[in-house]
Amino acid sequence: MTTLLISQSNGAAHRTPQGHAERQERIEAAQKALSHPRFSTIQRETAAPGDLELAELVHSPAVMDIIRQVRPAEGIGQIDPDTFVSERSLEASATALGGVLRGIEAVVMGQADNAFLLSRPPGHHAERDRSMGFCLVNTIAIAARQAQRLFGAERVAIIDFDVHHGNGTQNIFESDPSVFYASSHQMPLYPGTGAPHETGVGNVVNTALKAGTGGDEMRMAYKERILPALDNFAPDLILVSAGFDAERRDPLAQLEWVGSDYAWLTGKLMDIAARRCSNRIVSMLEGGYDLGGLASGVSAHVGMLLTGEAGPDSQID
Repeated sequence: MTTLLISQSNGAAHRTPQGHAERQERIEAAQKALSHPRFSTIQRETAAPGDLELAELVHSPAVMDIIRQVRPAEGIGQIDPDTFVSERSLEASATALGGVLRGIEAVVMGQADNAFLLSRPPGHHAERDRSMGFCLVNTIAIAARQAQRLFGAERVAIIDFDVHHGNGTQNIFESDPSVFYASSHQMPLYPGTGAPHETGVGNVVNTALKAGTGGDEMRMAYKERILPALDNFAPDLILVSAGFDAERRDPLAQLEWVGSDYAWLTGKLMDIAARRCSNRIVSMLEGGYDLGGLASGVSAHVGMLLTGEAGPDSQID
């Protein structure tokens, strides 16, 4: 497999208050993990800025208006109790968008089989009409719509394994049958959405996991619900909201995943991508707030994208 790793040079431009869980050290921990010699064959690029005017593909104009109003000339402004914007946060958001769009271009043009974007701030909580949950704009949602507009991907699937439900992504696409959204997440937990009965127009699959759930229960949930639905959707492109806060050490949740669980899940998504969309997977970082847990999860996920060795249970059974 050919994997493209896209990094962000200006992630630190998005500043959050001292002690905030979403911080630049997360990126540094993941970068250190991906500097290991076993990743020596990965292709590496630095993201160029994207056009944040594209936010209006999925957000109302009020979202960007509020961000710009709250953004200070210097220091840190606050949108809600969890969500902050500093003077250069939009520069970081633009680069995150540019990075994921470059990943899509690379896989569609055959320059890579798959891609992983290491960037911040995350995006999957940002709804059509508001920023929230550490997220300013919903980067993966913008990318999905742009993939349809620019790259000819008529049917786009978004798989979200962050421990928190991606309420923003669901909110944006729940009435659009051309986009499939599936999430596994702890429940009850922030933001309180993602019940299994939330199915959109048949294009949404939510799998709620109880606190303490480990890899065996996660694998069963994916085998029974998410993977068959994804396969039936027959996507032209698979996007992944890759949060690593289901890892057992994460301070904001209580699931019990380990690195091998992320490798297994990645392998399963690769199986479907190989069968349905010429291997095209573009994954981007969302959550993950224990630095060791984040590094472990990222290593397992990107390692599987790079090697393609999903193991003996790689088929949906």
